Amino acid sequence: MTSSTERPEPGPDYADQTHVAAGGDVDVRGIAPGDSASILDTAVLEDPFGPDIVDKAQQIIARYPVSRSALLPMLHLVQSVQGYVTQEGIAFCAKQLDLSDAEVSAVATFYTMYKRRPCGEHLVSVCTNTLCAALGGDDIYKKLQTHLGSEEKPLGHEETAGTPGEPGSITLEHAECLAACDLGPVIQVNYEYFDNQTTDKAVALVDALRAGKKPAPTRGAPLTDFKGAELQLAGFFPEDEQTYRADVDGPSQAVETLRGAQVAQERGWTAPVMEDVPLPAVEEKK
Repeated sequence: MTSSTERPEPGPDYADQTHVAAGGDVDVRGIAPGDSASILDTAVLEDPFGPDIVDKAQQIIARYPVSRSALLPMLHLVQSVQGYVTQEGIAFCAKQLDLSDAEVSAVATFYTMYKRRPCGEHLVSVCTNTLCAALGGDDIYKKLQTHLGSEEKPLGHEETAGTPGEPGSITLEHAECLAACDLGPVIQVNYEYFDNQTTDKAVALVDALRAGKKPAPTRGAPLTDFKGAELQLAGFFPEDEQTYRADVDGPSQAVETLRGAQVAQERGWTAPVMEDVPLPAVEEKK
């Protein structure tokens, strides 16, 4: 009969050690054959964020009077390197901005534009909000699910056809609103617009992407890959003016979008002038 242990006292009682090394008679590979290499490997992993990325991070931070305000573009910078926000990326942002990992994670998990799984070479977003859905957005999304996956196993939200990051790979997602109701149904590829879509057009678009082509968006900048778009969202563009214009310039307006302004101009309609009303005083917090 074994003797009873001491009665635990209330309050914290921290252990001196949280793990013990395996003894010589323990078969580590037998315990976890699938992950045994990572268990046994003690080599330090190469830091994906080299001096050039640290320099870019410091350039981003210098744009803001308060360093933590740089977190959103910093997360885009992380995605431009790894294709998604990894735990390493969260730690990198935290270190550069003097934040905790929890503070960075809270932001990274709040916004859908920050991905927690590896993205494909291209991110294809299908608008499935009310108007686009009614105009055919739901049908487009369902068609791409089976076209990029199969009838038996449709591709799910934020799942990737192909190997993430490899040429021709595509991550599919449904988006609640892409702010283009006048041109619905719409698709974005790496955040560039392809307007007035149909199921046939959408299939032809993803097939072209998988074949290594970069079809011209309906409006906006020429198409790049997901990592390239993320670098632009972090605020980095070619310094050469000609290259810059070639990379980011493109038509940004559509006939449908401007029609209301044209009708107002033709009919002499103007908006009422707003009076300059002073803002109410706010009590200072003590």
